[in-house]
Amino acid sequence: MAKPIHIAVVSIAAFSHQASIVGFCKRLVHLHHHFHVTCIFPTIDNPIPATLAMLQSLPPNINYTFLPPVHKQDLPQHASSVVLIQTAVSQSTPSFREAVRPLCSTTPLAAVVADPFATAALEIAKEFNMLSYIYFPTSAMTMSLLLHLPKLSQRGICEYKDREEAIQIPGCIPIPGHDLPSDFRDPAAHELILQCCKRLPLADGFLVNSFYEMQKDTVKTLQEHCRGSNNDAFVYLIGPIIQSSESKGSECVRWLEKQKPNSVLYVSFGSGATVSQKQLNELAFGLELSGQNFLWVLKAPNDSADGAYVVASNNDPLQFLPDGFLERTKGRGFVVTSWAPQTQILSHVSTGGFLTHCGWNSALESIVLGVPMVAWPLFAEQRMNAVMITEGLKVALRPKFNENGLAEREEIAKVVKRVMVGEEGNDIRGRIEKLKDAAADALKEDGSSTRALSQFGAQMENFRGQT
Repeated sequence: MAKPIHIAVVSIAAFSHQASIVGFCKRLVHLHHHFHVTCIFPTIDNPIPATLAMLQSLPPNINYTFLPPVHKQDLPQHASSVVLIQTAVSQSTPSFREAVRPLCSTTPLAAVVADPFATAALEIAKEFNMLSYIYFPTSAMTMSLLLHLPKLSQRGICEYKDREEAIQIPGCIPIPGHDLPSDFRDPAAHELILQCCKRLPLADGFLVNSFYEMQKDTVKTLQEHCRGSNNDAFVYLIGPIIQSSESKGSECVRWLEKQKPNSVLYVSFGSGATVSQKQLNELAFGLELSGQNFLWVLKAPNDSADGAYVVASNNDPLQFLPDGFLERTKGRGFVVTSWAPQTQILSHVSTGGFLTHCGWNSALESIVLGVPMVAWPLFAEQRMNAVMITEGLKVALRPKFNENGLAEREEIAKVVKRVMVGEEGNDIRGRIEKLKDAAADALKEDGSSTRALSQFGAQMENFRGQT
């Protein structure tokens, strides 16, 4: 029997990141039965309810702990979600060190795997003579951006934010300056991100939630970079890791059962993204004008695109819809005001399109389940993801926004119809079906992602054998 190997993983106080890294842990212990994982989560005020629910179904060789909470009142006021989360992670670093210490003395840790915004953990891993890795819940393109950000910042990358001029991130499709991560426009957020990026060379390797066949050019460039300047660090593409969701008693799923195949547009901006009241109105009228069936996961509006990322609103979202909207769309529209089983919805035969904020988890789920997308990025690296899926992979269409930053109802209706019933939609469906097959192949026993995760496990075993 193989000797048990224990690793610790640390995330940040954001559900999308926590869900992805827990998905990685589940896949790791499924492939390597002798691995044991301790998940460590920083918290702001209280653990995230969705995370608590997710942790109820862990296998026995994964356990978890929450670090003492950082109180929101002690964080910078009126700051962006990146600043809040990064500051919370920084304040939690001493607690993380104290959480790791007993693990090292009782069941020696082979490695720490950290979120890219928890890179202080890399330094702590060195203190305790462990291997250290970064787990990117985002794409290989985002990894390339962050790995090269110190040099790009020296060249004035933030000065391009309002220009059409494209930025060449190594190994990636060119990105227009205005599609760089929105956090770069906030000096405080940009500086905190830059501090994290400067620690990345400390890592012994990088795990990425993507698969080789989809981002082969990017990963080849990353591997060359890491071999040349990062102490021969390894780059493992081990995805796609997506979250399974199922709700047998869900009213929205029962509604889907009554619809025709590929007839429903699923509309969701993820767990933390929000739109303004004006944009919510235009979206509602656009869905109505399109004439297409839709299932909309509705959240209360907020003038900040990441308004629900740290603390969600308690307001009833239905009160913000245009007068008479629900009555006028009755029968062909269904509005959900709480959680919806996203992967169950995307995998349903009635679902023919996905209007998404382009968070990487959602984009991957759409690719894995073969659903064409309407790309509507809102914050973080979502604009980069939108460029990748529209211009690179060509599996999505993106609406145009006016000079006031609004997508107008006529534009929304036009793009929705192009995806759902147009010839372009059929072409997109063909391309995304091929990606769906490639994603499935990557996860097979002899697939590229399974081999990469096996190589990661072998590196742990070799290290433990030398210590």
